[in-house]
Amino acid sequence: MSKKIGKSEKSKKGGHGPDRGGHAGAVARRDARAAEDEGETSTDVSLSREDYESRLYALQVELVKLQRHFIECGDRILILLEGRDAAGKDGSIKRIVEHLSPRETRVVALGKPSDRERIGWYFQRYVPHLPVAEELVLFNRSWYNRAGVEHVMGFCTPEEHEEFMQSVPRFEAMLVGSGIKLLKYYLDVSKDEQVRRLRDRRRDPLKQWKSSPIDAVAVKHWKAYSRARDEMLMRTHVAVAPWRVVRADVKRLARLNLIRDILSRLHYAGKNQKLVRPDTGVVFEFSPECIASGRLAY
Repeated sequence: MSKKIGKSEKSKKGGHGPDRGGHAGAVARRDARAAEDEGETSTDVSLSREDYESRLYALQVELVKLQRHFIECGDRILILLEGRDAAGKDGSIKRIVEHLSPRETRVVALGKPSDRERIGWYFQRYVPHLPVAEELVLFNRSWYNRAGVEHVMGFCTPEEHEEFMQSVPRFEAMLVGSGIKLLKYYLDVSKDEQVRRLRDRRRDPLKQWKSSPIDAVAVKHWKAYSRARDEMLMRTHVAVAPWRVVRADVKRLARLNLIRDILSRLHYAGKNQKLVRPDTGVVFEFSPECIASGRLAY
C-alpha cells in the first residue's frame, strides 16, 4: 500500500512548515501522544518528555528545511526502514513526516504480494513506488522482506533467497546511479523489549491493527531472525548503499537520532550542523565488527 500523508489544515492552505505555535505546539503534541508512548522502558526517563518534544520540534524544523531544498532542486530521496516486529518503524516514520508537505511525501507499506506479483520479477512490485523528482519516499519494510520474514518463515525458496541476495546490490546501484538518494536503516531491538512491546500491542485496543499471525512466532524464531539479519547486513552493506543501525530499545532516543542521521547525510541550505549531529552510541554504520563484538541484539 502506498499512501499520501494526510493533509493538515495548514497544508491545505499551501504551508509547508511546522506548527507556528512553537513550543506551545510541541506541548500540545506531547499531550496528544501521552497515551501512545505509555509503557516506554525506564531508560526513556533519562530524557524527559519536555526535552524530547523540544528536541523533536527543532529537528522537524530541519526536516522542513530539507524538504524545501529538495523540492527546489528536484531531488529524489528514498529511505528504507527495516527491523524486527515492534522495533519502532511506525512511530519513527510518524515523527519524520508529521510536518512535511503531503504532496511531496509518501509512505509505502506493501501488503502480501498477489499471485501475479509472486511469479513476476521480485523487484517489480516496488518500482512503481520509487520517488520521482521533488519527492521523499519512506518504505516501512521494503524488498528486504525477502531477506527477513520470507526467508525465516519459508515464504520463499532457498534459491529465491540466494538470487535476491546476489541481485539487490546491483538493483540498488542502479537506483543510486539514476540519481536517487538512498538511505537504509535497520532498527535493532532486544528480545526482552520486543516481548514487552508485542505484549502491550495485543492489550492496546488502538494498536490491534498492528497485530498479525507473524507476531505470534516472532519471538519463537528470534535466533533465526538474528541469523537472517546478520547475513542480510553482511551481504548487502555496500559502499554505494550502506546500512546504518539504530539501537531502538529507547524509543525517544532512537527517533531523535534517526532523524539527526538522516539530516546529517543529506545536503540542504541552512543546516544547523550542531543540531543534526547523531549520537554514535545510538546510530552507527554497520560493519562486520558489529557482529563479531556482539554490538547487535542477540
